[in-house]
Amino acid sequence: MTDIHQIVTALEDKEYKQAAQLIKKLQTESPENPWVKYYMARYYELTNNPKKAETTYKQILRDITNPKIISQARQGIQRIETAAQDRLQEAIETAKNDPSNLEPALLILEAVTPEDKPAAIQNISRIFQTDTYTTRMQVQSRGWRLYKTGPIAELQIYGEELLNAGIPVFWGTLADIQKIQIFRVQHFQSLSPPVVVCKDTLDRLGAIEFNWSEISQRVEGLLPMFMEIMDYSPHRRTEQFRHKEITQDYAQICDLHIPSRHCILRICDQSYEFQQGIDFTQISADIPASAPKKPKSGSQKPRQIPQSTTRINWNHLLEILDQQLDVTVWSEFTPFAETVLDYTHMLSNIESYVEVDRKSETPWDPAFQLYSGLAFLKNLGNR
Repeated sequence: MTDIHQIVTALEDKEYKQAAQLIKKLQTESPENPWVKYYMARYYELTNNPKKAETTYKQILRDITNPKIISQARQGIQRIETAAQDRLQEAIETAKNDPSNLEPALLILEAVTPEDKPAAIQNISRIFQTDTYTTRMQVQSRGWRLYKTGPIAELQIYGEELLNAGIPVFWGTLADIQKIQIFRVQHFQSLSPPVVVCKDTLDRLGAIEFNWSEISQRVEGLLPMFMEIMDYSPHRRTEQFRHKEITQDYAQICDLHIPSRHCILRICDQSYEFQQGIDFTQISADIPASAPKKPKSGSQKPRQIPQSTTRINWNHLLEILDQQLDVTVWSEFTPFAETVLDYTHMLSNIESYVEVDRKSETPWDPAFQLYSGLAFLKNLGNR
C-alpha cells in the first residue's frame, strides 16, 4: 500500500519522476482518497505546470470537503498567483530597460460576450490584482474600452497575458497613431476612378486618385456640436444665471482607411463641399435597385446642386460608399469615447484634424482621431 509520506518525501527531495509514479499508484489503489488530487496538484505546481495545478486546486475546492485539504489548496492557488505576478513584474522591468519600449501607449479592451464575461472578470482581476466588482464595471458587451495607459513595454506584456487568458485586447502607441497621414476630403471630383480634392495636415489643397479596392475599412462616428445657453435655477438662494453647454446637433464623420499608403481620407458633413464635384443626389437617383453597384463617373467641373439638406446629401454619399465598398465598418465610437474623455491631458496632445466650426475645443474631436487611429493600427495587425 502506497504511503502518503512517501509522496511527500519524493516531492521534497525533487524526485518528481518517483513522485508521479507513487501518485499514480495511490490513485489506482485508493481512487476515493481526497489527498490524491491534492498531491497531483502539488506535483503540477512543482514541475512548472501552473495552469494544470491551478485547475486541480480549484477542483478540490469544488469537490472536496476536508477542511485541511481545502486550506492547503487555497494556499496553492495563492502561491501560483503570486509567482505569476512576480514573473509579470520582472518581465515588465526587464522590457523597460530598452528606451524604445517606453513610448506612451494604450491598452484597449474589446467587447466580451455575456457567456465569456464571468471568466473574463476573474482573469482580468487576477492579472491586474483588482477586485471583481471594479472589473465587472469595466468589462463591456459592446464597443472598446480604454483600459490602461502606460509604456508600450508594460502594456504589451499585460496584453499578451490577457490574450493567453482568452480576453480580446489590442494595444498601440500614440506615436504610431500620429504617423498616420490624414487627408480631409473637400469633395469627390470623380468616382471612376475615385478622385478626391482634399487638404493635408498643413492645409495644402490637392487631389488624390485611388482605387476602391485600396480601402480596407471605414470608421464612422457622431461628434456633438455644442451651444451655450443661460441656465436659471429657481432653487438657488439668489436669482442667478449661469452659462450651460448643451448638445445642439451632431457632426457626422467617416474615415476611409488606405493602409497601403498609410493614410486616412476623412470626410465630415460639416466641411464637405456638396455643391462641388459629384452630385450624389443625382447619381443615387439614377441607380435602379437591380443595377450593378457601380455609380457613374461624375463631372470634373464644380456645379450647383439642387437645394437639399446636408443630412440628405450625406446619406446619399454614404449610399455610394456602401455600393462601392464591402469592408468592415467601425461605428461604435460613442461608447469608446465615453471611456476616454476623462484623459484630458492625453487628448490635448492629439491633433484631431476634424473640420467642425467650434467656439471652443472639445475632447470629442481628438477622441475620434484616437478611435480611428487605433482601428487603423488594429487592421495592420499591431498588437
